[in-house]
Amino acid sequence: MAKSKALFIGGTGTISSAIVRELSQRPDWEVWLLNRGSRAAEVSSNVHQIVCDISNEEDARKKLAGMEFDVVNEFIGFVPEQVERDYRLFKGKTKQYIYISSASAYAKPAANYVITEGTTLSNPHWEYSRNKIACEEFLFKKYREEGFPVTIVRPSHTYDERHIPLGVHGKKGFYQVIKRMMDGKPVIIQGDGTSLWHVTFNKDFATGYIGLMLNRHAIGEAFQITGDEVLSWNQIYQTIADALGVKLNAYHVASDYLSAAGDKLGFDFEGSLIGDKSVSVVFDNSKLKRLVPKMTTTIPFHDGVRLALDYVMSHPECQILDEEFDSWCDKVISALEESKKNF
Repeated sequence: MAKSKALFIGGTGTISSAIVRELSQRPDWEVWLLNRGSRAAEVSSNVHQIVCDISNEEDARKKLAGMEFDVVNEFIGFVPEQVERDYRLFKGKTKQYIYISSASAYAKPAANYVITEGTTLSNPHWEYSRNKIACEEFLFKKYREEGFPVTIVRPSHTYDERHIPLGVHGKKGFYQVIKRMMDGKPVIIQGDGTSLWHVTFNKDFATGYIGLMLNRHAIGEAFQITGDEVLSWNQIYQTIADALGVKLNAYHVASDYLSAAGDKLGFDFEGSLIGDKSVSVVFDNSKLKRLVPKMTTTIPFHDGVRLALDYVMSHPECQILDEEFDSWCDKVISALEESKKNF
């Protein structure tokens, strides 16, 4: 029996690496990556690589000449021009084009905290999300008018062993918050920490995603993929502190305040908080589970965060300090404490 061929544009990121890893172990799939090859050492030897900067469309066209794929998976398309390029490259050359959008595209706040694929797409707070919406609109238009075989996937907060899910962190990532916890310093949590959120380990995400590949019922449809576990942000931070074996010194700050204060240093907290993480969301994944019954949470957060912390603490290259963010946290907390005294 011939193998199905899957092409991943990107393929080495937090989400896509888990899918590539799982799919490459299956005897019925042949896996290809198209990227710049900067993380080639991390790719399994049985995965084929096309080293190419896809933003150079003519070079990509030459390197893809004569090739067709059963599924093309786009993980690094952020603006409409990029999916328009993909359309030109892969029209008539694939049975399914899966585009990674974002659950941040849903209206903030939505009319109902329970989110389905039918929830309105609208995000005035974050350009990233608006661009994802525009990409979806282009692709669905091509599906309706020409039958271009698109499937849209909307992830929420997906993490792996190299990342710790957080609400408030600096430009250099999560580690400075972990260090603040270990040093006993106050850690900023947006709002009062009671808003609800989903965190999904990438291995679980891969199960849902692979179940949509070459699934005829997925063509022309959008699916959100998240785990089943719903936690408040207070619970998320407390779980991290428990895994570290330290006391959590939570310091709650209104998202509007964080957005205004973050503007001074170029932190886009309006987008990432007001346009995303400060709003309660509970994802109804029943549409996905009708097509992929195996989709469930096998790595709950209290296990996933320990996997991540074990990896980060044993890999110094993951321990990236961010003194600018650390100083900013101290200033925000000091200013609020001073305002309490002066009230």
